[in-house]
Amino acid sequence: MTAQVITKRRSDARDNHGRIVAVARAAFAAEGLDVPIREIARRAEVGVATVYRHFQTKEALLTEAFAEQMASCSAVVEEGLAAGDPWNGFCLVIEKLMEMHALDRGFARAFTSQLPEAVDFAANRDRTLRLLLELVRRAKAAGSLRGDFVLEDISLALMANEGIRAESPGMRVAASRRFAALMIQSFQANPVRTPLPPAVRLPLTRA
Repeated sequence: MTAQVITKRRSDARDNHGRIVAVARAAFAAEGLDVPIREIARRAEVGVATVYRHFQTKEALLTEAFAEQMASCSAVVEEGLAAGDPWNGFCLVIEKLMEMHALDRGFARAFTSQLPEAVDFAANRDRTLRLLLELVRRAKAAGSLRGDFVLEDISLALMANEGIRAESPGMRVAASRRFAALMIQSFQANPVRTPLPPAVRLPLTRA
């Protein structure tokens, strides 16, 4: 086998890898985590075996597909910790996390799910949650966050936020902002009644 052939094969492998990740990221964001590997392979125009050569499990693909979102999520929490006022930092984190999750159903579901085989994803998420727990501690110490608040309350809010269905991404974000404002008021130790973001007309689902 010539060096030229080897180089081309490596180049093709890199192209396939990047295309698989890009397709998976878009599919998970729009449709959630239930998109099968076979469908991702079809959209990426590769064989199922090719996907598994690059990613031994679906969880491994998920980890790489969401690497950028997880980094952004961690950066948001670090930004909140850096805020001069813990409550303002806490509010910023809730607002931004909900907006991020509203735009990416797959990441929202992964962030609030147990994924034992996605070791790296879970480790990065746990680090983010530890930072978030420190922000919660500071906001409580400042007397701004209600004393009975627990980290799982954020998980509940994110799970509910993930269920928002709207006709466009813009409307989904707008609805998420209003929901975040409602949640923030409920989390506050001494709630201050402030105007909510504009309401969004959402489609009713059929039973």
